[in-house]
Amino acid sequence: MVILLKGATQRLLHKEQMMISKKIVPLLIGCMLLVVSGCFRYSFKDVSIDPNAKTCRINYIDNRARYINPQLSPQLTDKLRQKVNNQTRLTQIQGDDAHYEISGTITDYSFGTSGISGNQAATNRLTVMVHLVFTNRLDDKKSFEADVSRNFDFSASLSIQQAEGQLNESIVRNLTDEIFTRIFSNW
Repeated sequence: MVILLKGATQRLLHKEQMMISKKIVPLLIGCMLLVVSGCFRYSFKDVSIDPNAKTCRINYIDNRARYINPQLSPQLTDKLRQKVNNQTRLTQIQGDDAHYEISGTITDYSFGTSGISGNQAATNRLTVMVHLVFTNRLDDKKSFEADVSRNFDFSASLSIQQAEGQLNESIVRNLTDEIFTRIFSNW
């Protein structure tokens, strides 16, 4: 009798282990797929880079606007360098022999009224424009100059300094994305 109970107990334990493994295995596979797909989060299909291009030089983006935000030039330059480093295979160099060279100048940084309510300003707008110069030393026909501009609205109750503090991260991120897209996307 003891042998029969021992055998039945072992069969029950074996069945439970099988049921658990049937539940855990698909769960583990699903988790592994999520992890693996998370590793390939960035899609490079919209990035268009000549296969022969290996190097890139990103010059400091100078600020020549009438009103100067002293944080904008260094932050914009740094963010663009990070984005190119993270989302392309190009190696950044400082030499004059880079395959691609990116230069830019902040030409406009101005404030204006964009919305009126009850005979007074309700919304103000900050306009930021960067004149972009892209040099392709492998194919001069693909070199270009372009203006990249973005508007940023804010409450008229904020001072310029308060608005800059709130908008700074958004300005840098949006302009960086706009510049990157203008250079590397086939749109």
